[in-house]
Amino acid sequence: MGRIAVVALAFWLTPLRAQQERPPVFRADVRLVRLLATVKDIYTGHLTGGLNKEDFTIYDNDVRQQAAIFERTTEQPLSIALLLDTSGSIAKDLKIAVDSVKRFLSALFREGNPADEVALYTFNWEVQQHTAFTRNFQQIEKRIQPLKAEAGTSLYDAIHYSSRALEKRNGRHVILIVTDGGDTTSYYKYHDALEAAHRADAPIYSILLMPITNDAGRNIGGENALTTLGQSTGGRVFTPSAGPELDQALAEILRDLRTQYFLAYYPRNLPRTDKRFHTIRIEIARADLRAITRSGYYEDATPHQPELK
Repeated sequence: MGRIAVVALAFWLTPLRAQQERPPVFRADVRLVRLLATVKDIYTGHLTGGLNKEDFTIYDNDVRQQAAIFERTTEQPLSIALLLDTSGSIAKDLKIAVDSVKRFLSALFREGNPADEVALYTFNWEVQQHTAFTRNFQQIEKRIQPLKAEAGTSLYDAIHYSSRALEKRNGRHVILIVTDGGDTTSYYKYHDALEAAHRADAPIYSILLMPITNDAGRNIGGENALTTLGQSTGGRVFTPSAGPELDQALAEILRDLRTQYFLAYYPRNLPRTDKRFHTIRIEIARADLRAITRSGYYEDATPHQPELK
């Protein structure tokens, strides 16, 4: 009996010893990391289509990964969280902004995937969700037309709450913000908003209206925050004046969304790290092209947060 116990103990210790001698390897959760990539010519800025899977190389924390999914022109439906600033400072341009947004939505629903949907949020000192995700243009128009501008700007709260709603959606996720400046009244901070957008796999596209052309009067802090939010999530920021330039910016966003590549991979062979954030980069085989995508993802689970009232 004693001999059997010794043999069993030796058998049990052998794999442990071998495991200790192996270099530690961290494997991220079996989650599929999803990437939307816009590819542009570095000289002209023009969008580039027609690339193949072999033209893309993905790196996760500098470790090369294998794409499990590649779609050149993705058919995955869009879920767009439309965040419209209704703070007091935007009052002069709110009606013009609303009219441009309506034209954007009309083009989106007319030309896109029949499953594309939009949810309307507004933010001033508080965040309000006016519609669930819908394709009903008349419903959105009914809620957007009577909006009035007042009070502060809770931009980061709006990003946080809309990101949580996007997490539950299938397909592609996008946050589109129309605003004139920085945050003044949010409970959540910049990094909270950024993390929420990353967890929702949602690039942030911002339309930063510029009612003040004098540099001394511009909200540089707000402008910089929107720029870094866009760069980190794979989106962009535009700075048009209200009117035709606003229409052009929204049309360019729509072109971006229609020409995105979709790639996805299961993280493998990653060295152990205590960092919650994994950095991602995509390299293109052609030196004249650049891929724009989000800068990374959070590996751990999302902590529970209160629901939007």
